[in-house]
Amino acid sequence: MRLHARHFLAFAAAAGLAILSSGAALAQGPRGSAPATAQSEAAYEAARTAFERLPEADRKAIQEALVWTGDHVGVTTGGFGRRTFEAIVAYQKRAQLKADGVLDERARAGLQAAAKKAKDAVKFALVTDAKTGIVIGVPQAMLPMRDVNPNGGSRWQSADQKITLDTRAIAAGETDLQALYERNLAIQTPGRQVTYKVLRPDFFVISGETPTGKFYMRYASASGGLRGFSLGYDKALAKSFDKTVIAIANSFTPFPEPGASTVAGAAPTPPARPANVEPPRPTGPIATGLVVGPRAVVTSAAVESCAEPRVGTAKARVARSDKAAGLALLDVEGSRSAPPMPARSDPLGPEKAVVALMHAGPSGLSVIPGETGSEEAVIAPLQPGASGAPVFDRAGALAGIVGAMPAAPRRVAGIVPPARYRLIPISELRSFLSAAGATLAPPSGGGDKTAGEIAASAGPAVVAVDCVR
Repeated sequence: MRLHARHFLAFAAAAGLAILSSGAALAQGPRGSAPATAQSEAAYEAARTAFERLPEADRKAIQEALVWTGDHVGVTTGGFGRRTFEAIVAYQKRAQLKADGVLDERARAGLQAAAKKAKDAVKFALVTDAKTGIVIGVPQAMLPMRDVNPNGGSRWQSADQKITLDTRAIAAGETDLQALYERNLAIQTPGRQVTYKVLRPDFFVISGETPTGKFYMRYASASGGLRGFSLGYDKALAKSFDKTVIAIANSFTPFPEPGASTVAGAAPTPPARPANVEPPRPTGPIATGLVVGPRAVVTSAAVESCAEPRVGTAKARVARSDKAAGLALLDVEGSRSAPPMPARSDPLGPEKAVVALMHAGPSGLSVIPGETGSEEAVIAPLQPGASGAPVFDRAGALAGIVGAMPAAPRRVAGIVPPARYRLIPISELRSFLSAAGATLAPPSGGGDKTAGEIAASAGPAVVAVDCVR
């Protein structure tokens, strides 16, 4: 069975890892399904080409609008995949348009009008909470009652009190993220069940159910302390309220930049960096590398932003870089085992199942299933630090490495969803390594392997690239 990114999300939902528990729309398919003719490869490719020709702002606007029409239950990354394709087709089918996945200018205008009608119906607007400093989207028609909650933050409630949105800010030094996380996990209420939990260095998410309702909370940390929100609502409202929950989660900005915009329906916009001011140098895990020689590690050229890179505890320096290709070769102090890495001799086509191996700091090696979007794109839920991560086909042969990616990928309710990232193909990687005197081995043959088998075989050659703090 092919392991697509969308299949990975479906598996996560089935395993109880959905963002908002079993009723969450985020891990399910779109309302309705695409007709057989629209599911053909030709139709999909035509729709993808048309979508990717649009400016990024337009692509994200389409996805956001499809969330509000109830057709798209993913996130607004601007990337195109099967979920976006099927959401467009579902909308077209219901709107009695040609169900081919392509939205012309007139159809896009109709979609935006339908989304605006849905947003206006609940009076959804971004609000800067004076009590906490958080920027968050509030459906003010659904939550007309506003007050101060017992924790000193703001509270929005429905008139029947079946939906409650609370914000909270905790000053630095009062508690830390892990202690707050553990305290919320330890709450003992009859019938309370945690269905999803995740703790990361800078945020946590907990969601679950009670006998009659659902709850969701997210907190983030920064030097100024902790900020977060919690949301509880009646189970009977899930069908109509879930899409609004997605919009609220997308809008949450715990530490907005000064002067950020809070125009209704728009994400806060940080001020432009002053001219001639260097951005801060990154610290901590910045990339993933692949050992290709006794002292050689290949990774993304993004590592050049670090003045003092490390591989583990060993000092490293950039021995060779090709910014056009997006690759860098590190010379690492000390010798290390470097068995030949089996690699493909030809590129992978689109929609091929792959496995990426990356290091995400203290959590160690992460195994991330995904799929190719094209020869030079991978679609997967990659985390910060995935730049330079090797990507393998299902036979365990190296197919390329992940190019430079955002330092802070878009999260929805604290979760990084599958998105499209640059895949530096095996042909460019071979060329770069050959010029540096390093080589890759031919494929070892054999049938498909599980993700665990691939990780067991290639994992020892995958290393974390850190930056000295």
